[in-house]
Amino acid sequence: MSFTPFFLYNITLHASLNSRNYFCQFLKSIIQPVYGAQHPPLDPRLTKNFIKERSKVNTVPLKNKKASSFHEFARNTSDAWDIGDDEEEDFSSPSFQTLNSKVALATAAQVLENHSKLRVKPERSQSTTSDVPANYKVIKSSSDAQLSRNSSDTCLRNPLHKQQSLPLRPIIPLVARISDQNASGAPPMTVREKTRLEKFRQLLSNQNTDLDELRKCSWPGVPREVRPITWRLLSGYLPANTERRKLTLQRKREEYFGFIEQYYDSRNEEHHQDTYRQIHIDIPRTNPLIPLFQQPLVQEIFERILFIWAIRHPASGYVQGINDLVTPFFVVFLSEYVEEDVENFDVTNLSQDMLRSIEADSFWCMSKLLDGIQDNYTFAQPGIQKKVKALEELVSRIDEQVHNHFRRYEVEYLQFAFRWMNNLLMRELPLRCTIRLWDTYQSEPEGFSHFHLYVCAAFLIKWRKEILDEEDFQGLLMLLQNLPTIHWGNEEIGLLLAEAYRLKYMFADAPNHYRR
Repeated sequence: MSFTPFFLYNITLHASLNSRNYFCQFLKSIIQPVYGAQHPPLDPRLTKNFIKERSKVNTVPLKNKKASSFHEFARNTSDAWDIGDDEEEDFSSPSFQTLNSKVALATAAQVLENHSKLRVKPERSQSTTSDVPANYKVIKSSSDAQLSRNSSDTCLRNPLHKQQSLPLRPIIPLVARISDQNASGAPPMTVREKTRLEKFRQLLSNQNTDLDELRKCSWPGVPREVRPITWRLLSGYLPANTERRKLTLQRKREEYFGFIEQYYDSRNEEHHQDTYRQIHIDIPRTNPLIPLFQQPLVQEIFERILFIWAIRHPASGYVQGINDLVTPFFVVFLSEYVEEDVENFDVTNLSQDMLRSIEADSFWCMSKLLDGIQDNYTFAQPGIQKKVKALEELVSRIDEQVHNHFRRYEVEYLQFAFRWMNNLLMRELPLRCTIRLWDTYQSEPEGFSHFHLYVCAAFLIKWRKEILDEEDFQGLLMLLQNLPTIHWGNEEIGLLLAEAYRLKYMFADAPNHYRR
Protein backbone atom coordinates (compact mmCIF):
# COMPACT_ATOMS: atom_id res chain seq x y z
CA MET A 1 0.00 0.00 0.00
CA SER A 2 1.08 3.62 -0.42
CA PHE A 3 1.66 4.26 3.31
CA THR A 4 4.85 2.25 3.50
CA PRO A 5 6.90 4.06 0.80
CA PHE A 6 5.76 7.45 2.09
CA PHE A 7 6.69 6.53 5.66
CA LEU A 8 10.12 5.28 4.66
CA TYR A 9 10.68 8.38 2.54
CA ASN A 10 10.08 10.61 5.58
CA ILE A 11 12.42 8.48 7.65
CA THR A 12 15.20 8.75 5.09
CA LEU A 13 14.71 12.51 4.79
CA HIS A 14 14.77 12.92 8.58
CA ALA A 15 17.88 10.78 9.00
CA SER A 16 19.79 12.68 6.32
CA LEU A 17 20.25 15.53 8.77
CA ASN A 18 23.31 13.70 10.05
CA SER A 19 24.38 11.45 7.15
CA ARG A 20 23.47 10.60 3.61
CA ASN A 21 22.41 7.10 4.41
CA TYR A 22 21.49 6.85 8.08
CA PHE A 23 19.47 3.70 7.48
CA CYS A 24 22.52 1.73 6.29
CA GLN A 25 24.63 3.22 9.07
CA PHE A 26 22.13 1.99 11.63
CA LEU A 27 22.08 -1.50 10.16
CA LYS A 28 25.86 -1.62 10.45
CA SER A 29 25.76 -0.37 14.03
CA ILE A 30 23.37 -3.06 15.24
CA ILE A 31 25.55 -5.85 13.92
CA GLN A 32 28.91 -4.40 14.93
CA PRO A 33 30.51 -6.49 17.71
CA VAL A 34 31.62 -5.01 21.00
CA TYR A 35 34.95 -3.48 20.15
CA GLY A 36 37.82 -5.79 20.94
CA ALA A 37 41.51 -5.50 20.31
CA GLN A 38 42.09 -7.74 17.34
CA HIS A 39 39.14 -9.27 15.64
CA PRO A 40 38.99 -10.12 11.92
CA PRO A 41 36.54 -8.16 9.76
CA LEU A 42 33.03 -9.53 9.90
CA ASP A 43 32.33 -12.14 7.26
CA PRO A 44 29.51 -10.62 5.16
CA ARG A 45 27.95 -14.07 4.81
CA LEU A 46 27.67 -14.41 8.56
CA THR A 47 26.59 -10.78 8.80
CA LYS A 48 23.71 -11.39 6.42
CA ASN A 49 22.34 -14.24 8.50
CA PHE A 50 22.93 -12.33 11.69
CA ILE A 51 20.84 -9.43 10.39
CA LYS A 52 18.05 -11.86 9.58
CA GLU A 53 18.19 -13.23 13.12
CA ARG A 54 18.20 -9.74 14.63
CA SER A 55 15.24 -8.81 12.46
CA LYS A 56 13.35 -11.84 13.71
CA VAL A 57 14.09 -10.88 17.30
CA ASN A 58 12.77 -7.37 16.72
CA THR A 59 9.47 -8.62 15.33
CA VAL A 60 8.55 -11.35 17.85
CA PRO A 61 6.03 -10.56 20.59
CA LEU A 62 7.44 -9.30 23.89
CA LYS A 63 6.30 -12.36 25.75
CA ASN A 64 8.91 -14.49 23.94
CA LYS A 65 12.16 -14.65 25.93
CA LYS A 66 15.65 -14.24 24.48
CA ALA A 67 17.75 -17.37 24.11
CA SER A 68 19.05 -17.77 27.63
CA SER A 69 21.01 -20.99 27.24
CA PHE A 70 23.17 -22.69 24.68
CA HIS A 71 20.41 -25.11 23.63
CA GLU A 72 17.88 -22.30 23.07
CA PHE A 73 20.50 -20.32 21.20
CA ALA A 74 21.33 -23.32 19.00
CA ARG A 75 17.66 -23.89 18.14
CA ASN A 76 17.09 -20.24 17.27
CA THR A 77 20.18 -20.01 15.06
CA SER A 78 20.16 -23.43 13.45
CA ASP A 79 20.36 -21.89 9.97
CA ALA A 80 23.13 -19.44 10.77
CA TRP A 81 25.84 -21.73 9.45
CA ASP A 82 24.24 -22.58 6.11
CA ILE A 83 26.78 -20.58 4.17
CA GLY A 84 27.57 -20.94 0.51
CA ASP A 85 30.99 -20.72 -1.10
CA ASP A 86 30.53 -17.29 -2.65
CA GLU A 87 32.84 -14.97 -0.73
CA GLU A 88 31.85 -11.93 -2.77
CA GLU A 89 28.36 -11.71 -1.29
CA ASP A 90 27.72 -8.43 0.52
CA PHE A 91 25.02 -6.08 1.76
CA SER A 92 24.07 -5.13 -1.77
CA SER A 93 23.14 -8.70 -2.71
CA PRO A 94 19.50 -9.43 -3.60
CA SER A 95 19.10 -11.73 -0.59
CA PHE A 96 19.86 -8.85 1.71
CA GLN A 97 17.45 -6.53 -0.04
CA THR A 98 14.46 -8.85 0.37
CA LEU A 99 13.45 -7.52 3.76
CA ASN A 100 9.70 -7.71 4.28
CA SER A 101 7.67 -4.62 5.11
CA LYS A 102 7.27 -5.48 8.79
CA VAL A 103 11.01 -5.76 9.27
CA ALA A 104 11.57 -2.51 7.37
CA LEU A 105 8.99 -0.65 9.46
CA ALA A 106 10.37 -1.99 12.75
CA THR A 107 13.92 -1.06 11.76
CA ALA A 108 12.89 2.35 10.54
CA ALA A 109 11.07 3.05 13.80
CA GLN A 110 14.21 2.13 15.69
CA VAL A 111 16.17 4.56 13.48
CA LEU A 112 13.89 7.41 14.49
CA GLU A 113 14.08 6.46 18.15
CA ASN A 114 17.88 6.34 18.20
CA HIS A 115 18.14 9.52 16.15
CA SER A 116 15.86 11.41 18.53
CA LYS A 117 17.92 10.22 21.51
CA LEU A 118 21.08 11.51 19.86
CA ARG A 119 19.47 14.90 19.23
CA VAL A 120 18.20 15.15 22.79
CA LYS A 121 21.59 14.19 24.32
CA PRO A 122 24.28 15.81 22.18
CA GLU A 123 26.75 15.72 25.05
CA ARG A 124 27.28 12.00 24.37
CA SER A 125 28.98 12.93 21.11
CA GLN A 126 31.19 15.82 22.17
CA SER A 127 34.39 13.98 21.23
CA THR A 128 33.15 12.28 18.08
CA THR A 129 32.82 13.13 14.44
CA SER A 130 30.18 10.48 13.78
CA ASP A 131 27.00 9.41 15.53
CA VAL A 132 27.18 6.70 18.16
CA PRO A 133 24.14 4.54 18.92
CA ALA A 134 22.60 5.33 22.28
CA ASN A 135 23.20 1.85 23.64
CA TYR A 136 26.86 1.68 22.57
CA LYS A 137 29.25 1.10 25.46
CA VAL A 138 32.88 2.28 25.41
CA ILE A 139 35.13 1.43 28.34
CA LYS A 140 37.66 4.22 28.69
CA SER A 141 41.28 3.58 29.47
CA SER A 142 42.89 5.10 32.53
CA SER A 143 45.76 6.10 30.25
CA ASP A 144 43.63 8.53 28.23
CA ALA A 145 44.90 11.71 29.84
CA GLN A 146 48.49 10.96 29.00
CA LEU A 147 47.70 9.66 25.53
CA SER A 148 45.73 12.75 24.57
CA ARG A 149 48.74 14.91 25.44
CA ASN A 150 51.50 12.75 24.01
CA SER A 151 49.78 11.43 20.88
CA SER A 152 47.80 14.37 19.49
CA ASP A 153 49.53 13.96 16.14
CA THR A 154 48.69 10.25 15.83
CA CYS A 155 44.91 10.50 15.73
CA LEU A 156 44.93 11.04 11.96
CA ARG A 157 47.53 8.42 11.17
CA ASN A 158 45.38 5.34 10.71
CA PRO A 159 42.27 5.93 8.58
CA LEU A 160 40.97 2.45 9.35
CA HIS A 161 39.88 3.54 12.81
CA LYS A 162 37.89 6.45 11.42
CA GLN A 163 35.47 4.03 9.82
CA GLN A 164 34.33 2.70 13.19
CA SER A 165 31.52 4.13 15.29
CA LEU A 166 33.83 5.11 18.11
CA PRO A 167 34.64 8.52 19.56
CA LEU A 168 37.63 10.15 17.87
CA ARG A 169 40.55 9.35 20.16
CA PRO A 170 44.32 9.43 19.84
CA ILE A 171 45.75 6.06 18.84
CA ILE A 172 48.48 4.57 21.01
CA PRO A 173 51.54 3.70 18.90
CA LEU A 174 51.91 0.04 17.92
CA VAL A 175 55.28 -0.29 19.61
CA ALA A 176 55.03 0.92 23.20
CA ARG A 177 57.36 3.80 23.94
CA ILE A 178 58.99 4.30 27.33
CA SER A 179 56.67 7.23 27.99
CA ASP A 180 53.71 4.84 27.67
CA GLN A 181 55.05 2.87 30.62
CA ASN A 182 54.63 5.80 33.00
CA ALA A 183 51.52 6.41 35.03
CA SER A 184 48.87 8.74 33.60
CA GLY A 185 49.98 12.35 33.63
CA ALA A 186 53.69 11.59 34.02
CA PRO A 187 56.25 13.45 31.89
CA PRO A 188 57.30 11.76 28.62
CA MET A 189 60.64 10.66 30.12
CA THR A 190 61.02 10.67 33.89
CA VAL A 191 64.24 10.43 35.84
CA ARG A 192 63.15 6.98 36.99
CA GLU A 193 62.77 5.75 33.40
CA LYS A 194 66.16 7.16 32.44
CA THR A 195 67.67 5.36 35.42
CA ARG A 196 66.01 2.08 34.39
CA LEU A 197 67.27 2.41 30.84
CA GLU A 198 70.79 3.06 32.08
CA LYS A 199 70.61 0.01 34.34
CA PHE A 200 69.58 -2.16 31.39
CA ARG A 201 72.47 -0.87 29.34
CA GLN A 202 74.93 -1.60 32.12
CA LEU A 203 73.59 -5.15 32.50
CA LEU A 204 73.76 -5.80 28.78
CA SER A 205 77.27 -4.42 28.42
CA ASN A 206 78.79 -6.66 31.07
CA GLN A 207 81.03 -9.38 29.71
CA ASN A 208 78.68 -11.98 31.19
CA THR A 209 75.15 -10.64 31.55
CA ASP A 210 73.44 -11.64 34.80
CA LEU A 211 70.28 -13.22 33.38
CA ASP A 212 68.56 -13.45 36.77
CA GLU A 213 69.03 -9.73 37.30
CA LEU A 214 67.93 -9.05 33.72
CA ARG A 215 64.71 -11.00 34.32
CA LYS A 216 64.05 -9.05 37.49
CA CYS A 217 64.51 -5.74 35.67
CA SER A 218 62.40 -6.88 32.71
CA TRP A 219 59.37 -8.04 34.70
CA PRO A 220 57.79 -4.53 34.90
CA GLY A 221 58.56 -3.85 31.24
CA VAL A 222 61.58 -3.45 28.97
CA PRO A 223 62.50 -0.05 27.48
CA ARG A 224 61.96 0.06 23.74
CA GLU A 225 65.59 0.91 23.01
CA VAL A 226 66.95 -2.31 24.53
CA ARG A 227 64.00 -4.65 23.97
CA PRO A 228 65.42 -6.50 20.92
CA ILE A 229 68.68 -7.57 22.60
CA THR A 230 66.85 -8.28 25.88
CA TRP A 231 64.33 -10.58 24.19
CA ARG A 232 67.09 -12.47 22.40
CA LEU A 233 68.81 -13.09 25.74
CA LEU A 234 65.68 -13.97 27.74
CA SER A 235 64.45 -16.41 25.09
CA GLY A 236 67.76 -18.29 25.17
CA TYR A 237 68.58 -17.41 21.58
CA LEU A 238 71.73 -15.47 22.53
CA PRO A 239 74.39 -16.47 25.08
CA ALA A 240 75.05 -14.33 28.15
CA ASN A 241 78.69 -13.88 27.17
CA THR A 242 79.11 -10.78 25.00
CA GLU A 243 82.11 -12.16 23.11
CA ARG A 244 80.09 -15.12 21.80
CA ARG A 245 77.02 -13.17 20.69
CA LYS A 246 78.23 -11.97 17.29
CA LEU A 247 79.39 -15.41 16.19
CA THR A 248 76.21 -17.02 17.55
CA LEU A 249 74.00 -14.61 15.60
CA GLN A 250 75.96 -15.18 12.43
CA ARG A 251 75.84 -18.96 12.78
CA LYS A 252 72.12 -19.16 13.63
CA ARG A 253 71.13 -16.82 10.82
CA GLU A 254 73.12 -18.83 8.29
CA GLU A 255 71.57 -22.01 9.66
CA TYR A 256 68.06 -20.66 9.17
CA PHE A 257 68.68 -19.69 5.55
CA GLY A 258 70.23 -23.10 5.05
CA PHE A 259 66.84 -24.52 6.04
CA ILE A 260 65.22 -22.24 3.46
CA GLU A 261 67.43 -23.57 0.69
CA GLN A 262 66.93 -27.16 1.81
CA TYR A 263 63.20 -27.27 2.55
CA TYR A 264 61.29 -24.30 1.13
CA ASP A 265 61.02 -25.63 -2.42
CA SER A 266 59.24 -28.70 -1.03
CA ARG A 267 56.15 -26.57 -0.31
CA ASN A 268 54.88 -27.53 -3.77
CA GLU A 269 55.24 -31.25 -3.12
CA GLU A 270 52.04 -33.18 -2.60
CA HIS A 271 52.62 -34.15 1.05
CA HIS A 272 53.36 -30.50 2.01
CA GLN A 273 50.73 -28.76 -0.10
CA ASP A 274 48.05 -28.78 2.61
CA THR A 275 50.42 -27.24 5.15
CA TYR A 276 51.58 -24.51 2.80
CA ARG A 277 48.04 -23.79 1.61
CA GLN A 278 46.79 -23.28 5.17
CA ILE A 279 49.71 -20.97 5.97
CA HIS A 280 49.08 -19.04 2.76
CA ILE A 281 45.42 -18.58 3.75
CA ASP A 282 46.14 -17.53 7.35
CA ILE A 283 48.88 -14.96 6.70
CA PRO A 284 46.60 -12.21 5.30
CA ARG A 285 44.31 -12.69 8.32
CA THR A 286 47.17 -11.84 10.70
CA ASN A 287 46.43 -8.40 12.21
CA PRO A 288 44.36 -7.31 9.19
CA LEU A 289 43.97 -3.73 10.45
CA ILE A 290 47.73 -3.06 10.63
CA PRO A 291 49.16 -2.03 7.24
CA LEU A 292 52.62 -3.42 8.06
CA PHE A 293 51.37 -7.00 7.95
CA GLN A 294 49.54 -6.55 4.65
CA GLN A 295 52.73 -5.80 2.73
CA PRO A 296 53.60 -8.63 0.30
CA LEU A 297 57.23 -8.74 1.40
CA VAL A 298 56.25 -9.15 5.06
CA GLN A 299 53.77 -11.89 4.18
CA GLU A 300 56.45 -13.75 2.24
CA ILE A 301 58.72 -13.59 5.29
CA PHE A 302 55.96 -14.99 7.51
CA GLU A 303 55.25 -17.79 5.04
CA ARG A 304 58.89 -18.91 5.08
CA ILE A 305 59.12 -18.75 8.89
CA LEU A 306 55.95 -20.77 9.45
CA PHE A 307 56.61 -23.34 6.73
CA ILE A 308 60.15 -24.06 7.92
CA TRP A 309 58.96 -24.38 11.51
CA ALA A 310 56.20 -26.79 10.48
CA ILE A 311 58.61 -28.95 8.46
CA ARG A 312 61.03 -29.17 11.38
CA HIS A 313 58.27 -30.03 13.90
CA PRO A 314 56.27 -32.86 12.31
CA ALA A 315 54.71 -33.89 15.64
CA SER A 316 52.48 -30.86 15.50
CA GLY A 317 53.03 -29.30 12.09
CA TYR A 318 51.40 -25.97 11.41
CA VAL A 319 48.27 -25.17 13.44
CA GLN A 320 46.10 -22.08 13.02
CA GLY A 321 47.08 -19.55 15.66
CA ILE A 322 50.83 -20.08 15.38
CA ASN A 323 50.86 -17.36 12.72
CA ASP A 324 49.97 -14.79 15.39
CA LEU A 325 52.97 -15.73 17.51
CA VAL A 326 55.44 -14.46 14.90
CA THR A 327 54.18 -10.87 14.95
CA PRO A 328 55.53 -9.62 18.32
CA PHE A 329 59.03 -10.86 17.52
CA PHE A 330 58.91 -9.39 14.03
CA VAL A 331 57.80 -5.97 15.32
CA VAL A 332 60.38 -5.90 18.12
CA PHE A 333 63.30 -6.84 15.85
CA LEU A 334 62.07 -4.44 13.17
CA SER A 335 62.07 -1.61 15.74
CA GLU A 336 65.83 -2.10 16.07
CA TYR A 337 66.21 -0.52 12.63
CA VAL A 338 63.25 1.91 12.68
CA GLU A 339 63.01 4.98 14.90
CA GLU A 340 59.38 5.77 14.11
CA ASP A 341 56.30 3.68 14.86
CA VAL A 342 56.38 0.63 12.63
CA GLU A 343 52.67 0.08 11.95
CA ASN A 344 52.86 2.00 8.65
CA PHE A 345 56.54 1.46 7.88
CA ASP A 346 57.44 0.29 4.37
CA VAL A 347 59.89 -2.58 4.83
CA THR A 348 61.19 -2.19 1.28
CA ASN A 349 63.20 0.75 2.65
CA LEU A 350 65.38 -1.68 4.60
CA SER A 351 68.42 -3.40 3.16
CA GLN A 352 68.39 -7.10 2.32
CA ASP A 353 70.78 -7.86 5.19
CA MET A 354 68.49 -6.13 7.70
CA LEU A 355 65.45 -8.05 6.50
CA ARG A 356 67.33 -11.35 6.64
CA SER A 357 68.42 -10.64 10.22
CA ILE A 358 64.86 -9.78 11.30
CA GLU A 359 63.47 -12.92 9.63
CA ALA A 360 66.02 -15.31 11.12
CA ASP A 361 65.81 -13.84 14.63
CA SER A 362 62.00 -13.98 14.53
CA PHE A 363 62.14 -17.64 13.51
CA TRP A 364 64.52 -18.72 16.27
CA CYS A 365 62.80 -16.78 19.06
CA MET A 366 59.38 -18.08 18.01
CA SER A 367 60.84 -21.60 17.98
CA LYS A 368 62.15 -21.13 21.53
CA LEU A 369 58.69 -20.00 22.66
CA LEU A 370 56.90 -22.93 20.99
CA ASP A 371 59.33 -25.44 22.48
CA GLY A 372 57.73 -24.72 25.85
CA ILE A 373 54.10 -24.99 24.71
CA GLN A 374 54.25 -27.48 21.85
CA ASP A 375 51.67 -29.75 23.48
CA ASN A 376 49.19 -26.95 22.72
CA TYR A 377 49.52 -27.81 19.04
CA THR A 378 49.96 -31.59 18.87
CA PHE A 379 47.07 -33.89 17.93
CA ALA A 380 43.86 -33.00 19.84
CA GLN A 381 45.80 -30.11 21.45
CA PRO A 382 45.98 -31.71 24.95
CA GLY A 383 47.93 -28.78 26.39
CA ILE A 384 45.08 -26.38 25.69
CA GLN A 385 42.49 -28.82 27.02
CA LYS A 386 44.38 -29.09 30.34
CA LYS A 387 44.86 -25.33 30.64
CA VAL A 388 41.19 -24.57 29.98
CA LYS A 389 40.19 -27.11 32.62
CA ALA A 390 42.67 -25.59 35.09
CA LEU A 391 41.22 -22.13 34.34
CA GLU A 392 37.72 -23.39 35.09
CA GLU A 393 38.84 -24.86 38.43
CA LEU A 394 40.73 -21.70 39.33
CA VAL A 395 37.83 -19.35 38.53
CA SER A 396 35.42 -21.55 40.51
CA ARG A 397 37.54 -20.86 43.60
CA ILE A 398 38.42 -17.19 43.15
CA ASP A 399 34.99 -15.99 41.92
CA GLU A 400 32.25 -18.54 42.42
CA GLN A 401 29.57 -16.07 41.35
CA VAL A 402 31.03 -15.69 37.85
CA HIS A 403 31.56 -19.45 37.61
CA ASN A 404 27.94 -20.18 38.56
CA HIS A 405 26.75 -17.50 36.12
CA PHE A 406 28.45 -19.42 33.30
CA ARG A 407 26.90 -22.67 34.45
CA ARG A 408 23.44 -21.12 34.67
CA TYR A 409 23.53 -20.07 31.02
CA GLU A 410 25.44 -23.19 29.87
CA VAL A 411 28.58 -21.31 28.81
CA GLU A 412 31.52 -23.68 28.58
CA TYR A 413 35.00 -22.31 29.25
CA LEU A 414 36.26 -24.05 26.12
CA GLN A 415 33.95 -21.86 24.02
CA PHE A 416 35.90 -18.69 24.82
CA ALA A 417 39.13 -19.71 26.59
CA PHE A 418 40.36 -22.02 23.84
CA ARG A 419 41.37 -18.98 21.81
CA TRP A 420 42.95 -17.37 24.89
CA MET A 421 45.27 -20.37 25.24
CA ASN A 422 45.79 -21.07 21.55
CA ASN A 423 46.74 -17.45 20.71
CA LEU A 424 48.13 -16.40 24.13
CA LEU A 425 45.49 -13.63 24.38
CA MET A 426 46.77 -12.01 21.18
CA ARG A 427 43.25 -11.83 19.71
CA GLU A 428 41.97 -10.13 22.86
CA LEU A 429 44.66 -7.44 23.25
CA PRO A 430 46.22 -4.83 20.98
CA LEU A 431 49.65 -5.80 19.70
CA ARG A 432 51.33 -3.08 21.77
CA CYS A 433 49.87 -4.69 24.90
CA THR A 434 50.99 -8.16 23.79
CA ILE A 435 54.56 -6.90 23.45
CA ARG A 436 54.45 -5.48 26.98
CA LEU A 437 52.87 -8.70 28.26
CA TRP A 438 55.64 -10.77 26.71
CA ASP A 439 58.27 -8.69 28.52
CA THR A 440 56.93 -10.28 31.68
CA TYR A 441 56.28 -13.74 30.20
CA GLN A 442 59.93 -14.00 29.20
CA SER A 443 60.96 -12.89 32.68
CA GLU A 444 58.82 -15.51 34.43
CA PRO A 445 59.80 -19.17 34.76
CA GLU A 446 57.46 -20.98 32.35
CA GLY A 447 55.78 -17.68 31.58
CA PHE A 448 54.05 -18.76 28.38
CA SER A 449 52.95 -22.14 29.72
CA HIS A 450 52.26 -21.63 33.44
CA PHE A 451 51.98 -17.93 34.30
CA HIS A 452 49.67 -17.40 31.33
CA LEU A 453 46.98 -19.39 33.16
CA TYR A 454 46.86 -16.82 35.98
CA VAL A 455 46.88 -13.94 33.50
CA CYS A 456 43.81 -15.46 31.83
CA ALA A 457 42.07 -15.82 35.20
CA ALA A 458 42.83 -12.21 36.12
CA PHE A 459 41.71 -11.09 32.65
CA LEU A 460 38.38 -12.90 33.01
CA ILE A 461 37.64 -11.59 36.49
CA LYS A 462 38.40 -8.03 35.38
CA TRP A 463 35.19 -8.17 33.34
CA ARG A 464 33.05 -9.69 36.10
CA LYS A 465 30.59 -6.78 36.19
CA GLU A 466 30.01 -6.90 32.44
CA ILE A 467 29.73 -10.70 32.59
CA LEU A 468 27.15 -10.65 35.36
CA ASP A 469 25.13 -8.00 33.52
CA GLU A 470 24.65 -10.38 30.58
CA GLU A 471 21.75 -12.74 31.13
CA ASP A 472 21.70 -14.95 28.07
CA PHE A 473 24.08 -17.30 26.30
CA GLN A 474 24.42 -15.24 23.15
CA GLY A 475 25.22 -12.03 25.00
CA LEU A 476 27.85 -13.74 27.14
CA LEU A 477 29.61 -15.30 24.14
CA MET A 478 29.60 -12.03 22.20
CA LEU A 479 31.09 -10.19 25.16
CA LEU A 480 33.77 -12.78 25.90
CA GLN A 481 34.84 -13.01 22.27
CA ASN A 482 34.97 -9.23 21.72
CA LEU A 483 36.16 -7.70 24.98
CA PRO A 484 36.64 -3.92 24.66
CA THR A 485 40.41 -3.57 25.12
CA ILE A 486 41.22 -1.50 22.04
CA HIS A 487 42.29 1.51 24.12
CA TRP A 488 44.38 -0.44 26.61
CA GLY A 489 47.96 0.58 27.26
CA ASN A 490 50.84 -0.43 29.49
CA GLU A 491 49.12 0.78 32.63
CA GLU A 492 46.23 -1.65 32.20
CA ILE A 493 48.62 -4.49 31.41
CA GLY A 494 50.64 -3.67 34.52
CA LEU A 495 47.54 -3.95 36.70
CA LEU A 496 46.53 -7.19 35.00
CA LEU A 497 49.98 -8.71 35.60
CA ALA A 498 49.98 -7.61 39.24
CA GLU A 499 46.66 -9.39 39.82
CA ALA A 500 47.92 -12.47 37.96
CA TYR A 501 51.01 -12.57 40.16
CA ARG A 502 48.82 -12.34 43.27
CA LEU A 503 46.77 -15.31 42.06
CA LYS A 504 49.90 -17.28 41.26
CA TYR A 505 51.34 -16.55 44.70
CA MET A 506 48.12 -17.83 46.32
CA PHE A 507 47.44 -20.92 44.21
CA ALA A 508 50.51 -22.08 42.28
CA ASP A 509 52.16 -23.84 45.21
CA ALA A 510 48.86 -25.09 46.66
CA PRO A 511 47.02 -26.77 43.78
CA ASN A 512 44.67 -28.64 46.12
CA HIS A 513 43.47 -25.30 47.43
CA TYR A 514 41.47 -24.62 44.26
CA ARG A 515 40.21 -28.14 43.71
CA ARG A 516 36.76 -29.03 44.88
